[in-house]
Amino acid sequence: MATQIEQDERTRAPLSRERILRTAVALADHGGVEAASMRKIAQETGVVPMALYKHVAGKDELLGGMIDVVVGEIDPPAVDDIDWKGAIRQRILSARQALLRHPWASRVMESRTEPTPTVLAYMDSMIGMFRAGGFSMDLTHHAMHTMGSRLMGFTQELFNDTSDVDPEVEAEMWGQMADVYPSIYELFRTVTHDDASVVGSGCDDQFEFEFALDLLLDGLEKLKDR
Repeated sequence: MATQIEQDERTRAPLSRERILRTAVALADHGGVEAASMRKIAQETGVVPMALYKHVAGKDELLGGMIDVVVGEIDPPAVDDIDWKGAIRQRILSARQALLRHPWASRVMESRTEPTPTVLAYMDSMIGMFRAGGFSMDLTHHAMHTMGSRLMGFTQELFNDTSDVDPEVEAEMWGQMADVYPSIYELFRTVTHDDASVVGSGCDDQFEFEFALDLLLDGLEKLKDR
């Protein structure tokens, strides 16, 4: 909880678009994106809700701005003497770290129909990194499609998250369906699970992300060289 002095300093700070967006991001980090309401932002910044609309037109613009804050945390392209694959891998993993700091962001990204200029600039720079690495524009086009949301540091998973399900209940559920879905059941029994995973009950999120990323980059490297 903020002290009274911290609260007084916060309310005295001039209102700006950046302050509104960073306040919204902080609220979403602690309570989910639903917590970043105009009313709550106004309360945190010490203004009336209508004052926010001078800087942010509405909820859609607010969400876009919040994504811009997250994307702004991604490291710029490496300037060291590093190969294209290492540079792209490094930047994508930086994007992943940014999204892990803000767990709500990937869902907001998926829900948006139009990217913001900040997101477009990031994607433009990623295309530039492939091109600088010797990719033709045609192969770059295919690479962007193949990488998909992984370029932004997350993946759309095949199975829904079941981390809230009791492990014994889940095991019983799959056991009852073993005859109908034998291969899924065998996979379920075999995998060593990580309770904190968001990929699916029992996967090592970071390992699975990097495993797939490296497969894609290795495959793209072979296509480029060919």
